[in-house]
Amino acid sequence: MTQQPFTRPGAVDLSALSRPAGSGPADGAPAAGGGAYSVVLDETNIQAELESSLTAPVVLVVYSPNQAPDSVRMAADLEVLADELAGRILLAKLDVDASPQLAQALQLPGVPLMALVVQGRMMPVLQDAPPMEELRALLNQALQQLATQGVTGRHQPRTQGAVPVGEDEEYVDPRYAPAQEALAAGDLAGAVAEYQQLVDANPADAEAAGGLAMARLLLRTADIDTAAARAAGADRPDDVDAQTLVADLDMLGGHVEDAFTRLVELVRRTSGAERDQARTHLLGLFAAVGNEDPRVLKGRQQLASALF
Repeated sequence: MTQQPFTRPGAVDLSALSRPAGSGPADGAPAAGGGAYSVVLDETNIQAELESSLTAPVVLVVYSPNQAPDSVRMAADLEVLADELAGRILLAKLDVDASPQLAQALQLPGVPLMALVVQGRMMPVLQDAPPMEELRALLNQALQQLATQGVTGRHQPRTQGAVPVGEDEEYVDPRYAPAQEALAAGDLAGAVAEYQQLVDANPADAEAAGGLAMARLLLRTADIDTAAARAAGADRPDDVDAQTLVADLDMLGGHVEDAFTRLVELVRRTSGAERDQARTHLLGLFAAVGNEDPRVLKGRQQLASALF
């Protein structure tokens, strides 16, 4: 599976798309999304729907019944997950068979495609159609990372049957608001403190634990000279401090599996207090990514093998 780090490449450019007045979906295309938080893109709504990512993330799924039948199943799975997330994402569905002009305007790399659109910027995430559980883990990880950056808005439901938050109101879970506000203000130490209070009050709060782990990672790397840190890691392969710092940098760069592998191998090579330090640091990175992520499940298996 191809996965990209959640960075922010260029904004979505729709300048090449002509939108004739009164145009609608292509023949045979559905008029609306089937779920409460999904919508079918066409020439008349694409600009507004992608711009809604300024409030909360939009997940774009590109599918084709003719070219990639399995992509239709992925679109249906994402629709279910969008409803589960209750507005934390809006699923924007694009059938390239029905709307080839839209696909051309977006300069899409192929089908299937899943992309995350945040604040008007599109980030390709997948170019295959994994099972629903893998999609769920990936979305949870992405939302967790975005929450640490203060992206916590919610979309209004697009069909009846779901209770809206309010016409002009952005939903923020009050439990996490102080930590998210601290992150948005660049107060990383404050965010760590706020998340720590949540974890102390409820150790089973996975979202708070993940936020705490990510906030700690951001704090550890805030003023790091990246080139010097990587050079030290290359020069001192058994130095726990040097290796854990490089693992942090790998995480921030989206190289999650590289970070896990680095620390698993460090656990294999060390013993005593140094081994425990490496193990504990790796467990923190697992928490930052999320326990349901398949890479974490694989990493835990590798850690168990290294320990025993």
